[in-house]
Amino acid sequence: MGTSQSADVVIVGGGIGGLTAALSLHAAGFEPLVLESAREIRPLGVGINLQPAAVRELTELGLADELAATGVPAAGHLFADHHGTTLFTEPRGLAAGYKWPQYSIHRGELQMLLLKAVRERMGPDAVRTGIQVQGFEQTPGAVHAHVLDRADGHRELIEGGVLVAADGIHSTVRALLHPDQGPLQWNGVTMWRGVTEVESFPPGNAVVIAADEQNVQFVAYQISHAALARGRTSVNWVCLVPGGTPGPLGGDVNWNRPGTAEDILPHYADWKFDWAELPELITGSEQILEYPMVDRDPLPSWGHGRVTLLGDAAHPGYPSGANGGTQAIIDARVLAYELATTDDPVTALARYEKERREVTSAIVLANREMDRVGRRGAGGRSGTSIAKVTDSYRRTTGAAEELNSRASLTPPGGNFGN
Repeated sequence: MGTSQSADVVIVGGGIGGLTAALSLHAAGFEPLVLESAREIRPLGVGINLQPAAVRELTELGLADELAATGVPAAGHLFADHHGTTLFTEPRGLAAGYKWPQYSIHRGELQMLLLKAVRERMGPDAVRTGIQVQGFEQTPGAVHAHVLDRADGHRELIEGGVLVAADGIHSTVRALLHPDQGPLQWNGVTMWRGVTEVESFPPGNAVVIAADEQNVQFVAYQISHAALARGRTSVNWVCLVPGGTPGPLGGDVNWNRPGTAEDILPHYADWKFDWAELPELITGSEQILEYPMVDRDPLPSWGHGRVTLLGDAAHPGYPSGANGGTQAIIDARVLAYELATTDDPVTALARYEKERREVTSAIVLANREMDRVGRRGAGGRSGTSIAKVTDSYRRTTGAAEELNSRASLTPPGGNFGN
């Protein structure tokens, strides 16, 4: 089978991390190619939070206006009990002294925003959909990806100077690099997620995190600038309910199972907020997604030679710290910087991994600790205990002074040879 296509960098996965990597590499003078297994990229999913560190990187890629026109800046986090009594508040984004806001945004809309930028800047063929990577092999000067075109079933060989796996928590490339990685680790919590449009959602632009004595949690925040412009608000909500035994997750999980309001509402029967009607939020969502809350133990290494990992493929973690998308974006920027400033791509990938693996491993473990504290429920939480955990987490992920003073990750233009 001969090589059908080649690129400086082959990126596996057209999600947030993969598309940000493509934009960053292109800005540095490379010709990347994105391979996405889905036959069509659509604005799927629910809300996420982009921390100031990620907003800075997307701003340096020229996307500040698009972010502002899509997401909602989060002014703070509000921790409450199941009756809406405030336990602790924490300023976020600009209110916390960062030079960049924290945006709450629909994951699918962010992905489409990035996809549009990639195609406008690099051409319509920069992202190939329906292409499933099934394996790879390395030679001294290149990586050859074995792929399947899902449209017609034909197989191809695509050559790259580097192969970057940004193919998510179920990464094919990660499994090939680490066949002994073991199963996903479940903390015993089931998550239901949805998006509901309502008339209003006070208080302000806060991200609300509430819990009761049974360790049941509820998280909600606004995610749509367009809805606010129409006098409405689009609320992303997450219900987290413990009910299983923590441990390795079996392979028979249906990751596409739709959730139902009937599954959720009994867990919140005695909840009542002055500023929101939970039954209205939960039943008003057009689609409810159900997932087990999982992560993986940090890896001792990510890649090998000219192959590396990025985003959830490298460091999947609990969503407790609202940092998954942010860390994928930073991965992408550091990757492009190292490739642009290092002549040898193998050395560049080693430097990228050294820069990012320790940091993201610490964040995965910090997410576990935040989840552990959160699952104490309202009866075991206090403003003091929450403040201690959030302060520790902020030191792990980077305080405002550190981000504000850090040098730019925008590299000079450049390229590397084989």
